[in-house]
Amino acid sequence: MFASSSIHDILKTYWGFEQFRPKQEEIIQSVIEGKDTLALLPTGGGKSICFQIPSLLQDGLCLVVSPLIALMQDQVQNLKSKGIKALMLHSAMSKREIDITLDNAAYGDYKFLYLSPERLETELFKARLKKMTINSVAVDEAHCISQWGYDFRPSYLNIAKLKEQLKDVPFIALTATATPLVVKDIQKRLLFKKPNVIQKSFLRKNLAYVVRKSENTIASMLKVIDGIGGSGIIYATTRKRTKEIAHVLAQHGLKADYYHAGLSSEERQKKQQEWITNRTQIIVATNAFGMGIDKADVRFVIHVDLPSSLEAYFQEAGRAGRDERKAFAVLLVSPAMTSDLKQKTELEFPEMVFIKKCYLSLSNYFQIPIYGGLNQSYDFDIREFSNRYKFNMASCYRALHFLEKEALISLSENFSTPTKVNILLTKQDFYKFQVAHKIYDHFLKTLLRTYGGLMEGYVSINENELAKNLKTSKTKVVETLLRLKKLEVIDYLPKGTLPKITYTRERVESVQISKQHYEERKKIAFEQVNSVIQYTENEIVCRSNTLLYYFGENEVETCGVCDVCLLNKRNSIEVNMDSLEKELLKKLKIGPQKVDELLQGNKHSKELAKLLNFLTDSRKLNFDGLTYSLN
Repeated sequence: MFASSSIHDILKTYWGFEQFRPKQEEIIQSVIEGKDTLALLPTGGGKSICFQIPSLLQDGLCLVVSPLIALMQDQVQNLKSKGIKALMLHSAMSKREIDITLDNAAYGDYKFLYLSPERLETELFKARLKKMTINSVAVDEAHCISQWGYDFRPSYLNIAKLKEQLKDVPFIALTATATPLVVKDIQKRLLFKKPNVIQKSFLRKNLAYVVRKSENTIASMLKVIDGIGGSGIIYATTRKRTKEIAHVLAQHGLKADYYHAGLSSEERQKKQQEWITNRTQIIVATNAFGMGIDKADVRFVIHVDLPSSLEAYFQEAGRAGRDERKAFAVLLVSPAMTSDLKQKTELEFPEMVFIKKCYLSLSNYFQIPIYGGLNQSYDFDIREFSNRYKFNMASCYRALHFLEKEALISLSENFSTPTKVNILLTKQDFYKFQVAHKIYDHFLKTLLRTYGGLMEGYVSINENELAKNLKTSKTKVVETLLRLKKLEVIDYLPKGTLPKITYTRERVESVQISKQHYEERKKIAFEQVNSVIQYTENEIVCRSNTLLYYFGENEVETCGVCDVCLLNKRNSIEVNMDSLEKELLKKLKIGPQKVDELLQGNKHSKELAKLLNFLTDSRKLNFDGLTYSLN
């Protein structure tokens, strides 16, 4: 289908771009040449294109391993909107859905199959993989494979087993954040034939990193927003805090909204779209927000709580200024934050006895026998579960999260699955049914006209849309769908909104947790926390350089725009700064002044020139190339 095209033709046809972003073309060529490749591109660097274009250029299917259902869903939807056929497998799907999806991957003309690493270990997948023509394997969020990475997932270690069956298929690993140790570990874990890292520098010249220490976080936040303006993201660590801060911003006349994983899919989509289209200026969110969103004109990202790692901070801060215009990443620090972060990190590691108790209670809750439950998914209400077993809900969540890290279960947070329908009959039998049951004829014709592909697989439908087309109520539509399901004409899967627990291993009688493994994981977490604390306490080294050193880059030049660099500039001016600044501002209050008018005849002209640069960088003054004026 795409074999005669060049990579530039495909880029233009499906993405509308004339040229690639830095390093994209080099990465794509490496994959096309059959080389295992580690692509290191900062947030907004365009990682997806690096595996999507090579797959489109060749016969066969690309397997895309991703840890997040929401991210998979976004990418599949995006590909479909371009007319590219893509599939996904996740824990919220029924066994029949999975079966049909794997059939389509094996026998249909699909180009991408997105799936979680846990799915690679299922017998159903292993059997169908033999029938698939695979042209490449893409490992998204590849830092998850390394225990030194900030989001280690043991299930990622299973990916390397694909090498046994796909001996000549290139693997492309992609991540936005990896230290030198993690870079080396990713290649080792994925059994790269040769080391091959293609990296775009993590340097962001247009992004000013700022740490602002304050006793009053809210007041500081409002001052930053007022000084910068434009579209922004504010990151907070709890759902409650996102709502509270959004309320405060609204009280100050700002168009703000909050976002977290506890909202329904419809709410999240609506809030996200309002912000992307600038009807909402500021989105206040937990770290559940931002992945896969490409909004270029974000002028600021503010953190009102300390992040748990510099990797997470760099990725979140990097969502500002993707249009290459000046932007700000501001970390607000209050005196209690350091101790709060250490305490929070300690709580992320519940006592091993409690973790084991939670696992046993979970298995009893779902009535799973020993050696049962493998690859089974269950709707999960954590509040009801915690109340039944008298667990603290927060502690319970942390214990379940630890069990997920141990690859015993998979926990999806409030993932909303749309209503789906699949016609079970052949075309011939379906026609016979319509003739024999005239009562359903109009309904079925309208269903087929509204949604395509119902006989090939499961298709997402909207009961309200169908009711509107049929000029009836949603209740009547649901009743008819249920009757057709009972008659085995269709399979009808109503929308689900609860989180799901999936057993990625058979239920065991007693969980065995290695104390050494537990302590190592805890040590790594605290090392990452200490790196964040050191970053906030540093008042000597350029912020940008500090981050670059952390990720293995040795930048010689300082950025000149972070708070540390601006302070160093100010301190380098030897004359009385305050009096010089007062005199300057007094002149500019009268009106804009030309450069030569300000400098001419001033005995401190050299120092004044430095001060003008400093105040312009600090956004206190505007400079149009000829005149200075007050901002």
